[in-house]
Amino acid sequence: IFDEFGNPFIIVREQGTKSRLKGIEAQKANIMAAKTLSNVLRTSLGPKGMDKMLVNSDGDVTVTNDGATILQQMNVDNQIAKLLVELSKSQDDEIGDGTTGVVVMAGALLAQAEALLDKGIHPIRVADGYQHACEVAVAELERIADRIEFSRDNYKPLVETARTTLSSKIVNRFSSTLAEMCVNAVLSVGDLERKDVNLDLIKLEGKEGGRLEDTQLVNGIVI
Repeated sequence: IFDEFGNPFIIVREQGTKSRLKGIEAQKANIMAAKTLSNVLRTSLGPKGMDKMLVNSDGDVTVTNDGATILQQMNVDNQIAKLLVELSKSQDDEIGDGTTGVVVMAGALLAQAEALLDKGIHPIRVADGYQHACEVAVAELERIADRIEFSRDNYKPLVETARTTLSSKIVNRFSSTLAEMCVNAVLSVGDLERKDVNLDLIKLEGKEGGRLEDTQLVNGIVI
């Protein structure tokens, strides 16, 4: 078939052959997308986790093992994978750590859910089971949790706690110094009585060159 100028018409039949996934097949496709994203972050988890080198469209290179940073740099199209990206972002906003762990755990839970679906268990039953397991896990964590007492004069327990969040970062060689610096910064703006900290009052200024040990905390305004 040709038009009046002699150019051929191209008829595409793909749209007619495409079909939308439904039911268990759609659920498995979503689980597969989540597992794929989880596997990408799995190798960067923990103190022995490996860094990822990410190159964006402009050629800028980012080297990190932080889950939230990796996911922000990735171009994710699948809607379920986007939910995991939001999960990691929420973890970063609320806690500031564990951004890789939550995605890896979500992928592992979905992998187990896929095995249950293959056995014919209804998705709602699986979700109810996970909800009950969550309640049991939270109760156990509250039972074994230790309460750490601290004050402005006795803040060493906070420093030790902060150090655990730096063990898998590039700055782990200076974790003691940076952890104490972070704790002092938070205590300087925090209200211990109300247990409230306005993190917007803490500004982080980066400068090219120098060494990590040149980092310092300034109690005041930097011009």
